[in-house]
Amino acid sequence: MRARLMPTLSVLLAGLAQAVSTAAPGSGQPLWWLQILSLSVLGWQLNGCAGNLASWSSSTWSDAERRPPWQTGWRGAAWLGWVFATAWLSGTFWWLFISMHTYGGLPAALAVLAVGALAGALSLYYAAACAVFFKLFVRLPGAGWSFSALVFAASWTLAELARGRWLTGFPWGAGGYAHTLGPLAGHAPWVGVYGIGAVAAWAAFMLPGIVSVVPGRMRRVAALAAVVVVLPLGARWAIPSFTHSTGSLDVALLQGNIPQDEKFQPGTGVEDSLRWYGGALKDSRASLTVAPETALPLLPQQLPSGYMEALQARFSRSAALIGVPLGNPREGYTNSVMGMKPGLAVVYRYDKHHLVPFGEFIPPLFEWFLGMMNIPMGEFLRGGLTQPSFDWKGQRLAPNICYEDLFGEELGVRFADADRAPTILVNVSNIAWFGDSVAIDQHLQISRMRTLEFERPMLRATNTGPTVIIDHRGQVTASLPRLTRGVLQGVVEGRSGNTPFANWVSVLGLWPVWALALGVLAAAAWRARRWRD
Repeated sequence: MRARLMPTLSVLLAGLAQAVSTAAPGSGQPLWWLQILSLSVLGWQLNGCAGNLASWSSSTWSDAERRPPWQTGWRGAAWLGWVFATAWLSGTFWWLFISMHTYGGLPAALAVLAVGALAGALSLYYAAACAVFFKLFVRLPGAGWSFSALVFAASWTLAELARGRWLTGFPWGAGGYAHTLGPLAGHAPWVGVYGIGAVAAWAAFMLPGIVSVVPGRMRRVAALAAVVVVLPLGARWAIPSFTHSTGSLDVALLQGNIPQDEKFQPGTGVEDSLRWYGGALKDSRASLTVAPETALPLLPQQLPSGYMEALQARFSRSAALIGVPLGNPREGYTNSVMGMKPGLAVVYRYDKHHLVPFGEFIPPLFEWFLGMMNIPMGEFLRGGLTQPSFDWKGQRLAPNICYEDLFGEELGVRFADADRAPTILVNVSNIAWFGDSVAIDQHLQISRMRTLEFERPMLRATNTGPTVIIDHRGQVTASLPRLTRGVLQGVVEGRSGNTPFANWVSVLGLWPVWALALGVLAAAAWRARRWRD
């Protein structure tokens, strides 16, 4: 019985390992090798679904004869892909339980069910990808292992793209984020996180192939895999940067560490936020001061008398970006960043574009679900995709709020005009909703990937962490300890010029990745049809 369940158990454990790879508990660091190794287990088990249908499959890796029917064929491939992805995604964003139960008041059982349902639903993309791959896999007995690995990578990448785009998109924990360190990081300015994920998927499927192909071809297959994986590591240092310096700016990033269960409570968290952030803004001597998302938890018209006027007077010689809700009952509300600087007739404003389902807007037919939780300001208006940068001291600062930095294709739109492209990215967040969890570390890796893709530094001002300065090479140059109150003083160097990724994603979005992946599957389907004929 144990042997019959081994394929399912192995991919379940591999999926949990995939979750760990994006930010290891304890260190918070990505483990690129674990991401590839864990995905290779799924590739190995998918090969096992094929039985003797693939002439190049080795009996060492193919055990369909010993499996029950539900773990063989295309249905078995879909099942194994779904189990892997459900374990991976549940292990990646389990911390949604904290926001729904601890702070939202949803009963624990329902919060667990909601996280599991979300992971299971998103995993259907990967189940479909594995089923499609298998249908092509068994019809390509004459193909080499490297081509089959290419088909697997294309199928897997389409699933990643679908998860990141459809139904508002939630690509948190995508495989490419495990590679902000390691050899594949060198691909980022060329192909972005999805391209890195595709290369990693190809390498993952190649691993069992290196063992199972006939010995005479083993060295060539291993050499090909090594070149694809290792080449960008050397290229990252050998190829000059695509960007150049636009000068430096001294900054102060504020981290108030306001408890989430008090943040919007009058008499406690609201007064604490206004007092501490107001004092820190007043005392800052940096050229630019940045306060996190909803640092001021009240609408400007609700602030104490003279509070806003005092802030505007304070920034008559320096500048500030401050997270604050804006709007009114008649026009609606936005989650925004307000900018102040000398000589500014109208306060700068950036409104969040990519809103969080259930936290910032209610998806159709789900009003009942939000009604079961106690989450303030659950309905916001969406800002435009292309909003102007905040110009200061020769730098063009482009704000984004919370998990907006998860969508590199949306940030990339701002790089369509290279002469007006941002020189510094600024993320303001409040992920206190997720407590002292791995979400803090995962979000840092997401921001690091954006700096690698665009070769732009990023300032991250957050309520509980990580408040950091990241340079254009993805290196954290200054940081505050998480879950502490403090001000991070540092210097950031702006950058100008576009990476290849910025050039194509700003015009075409992610369509080239979609087209390439679909093209590979179309070529495989054509080849399979010719084989049958």
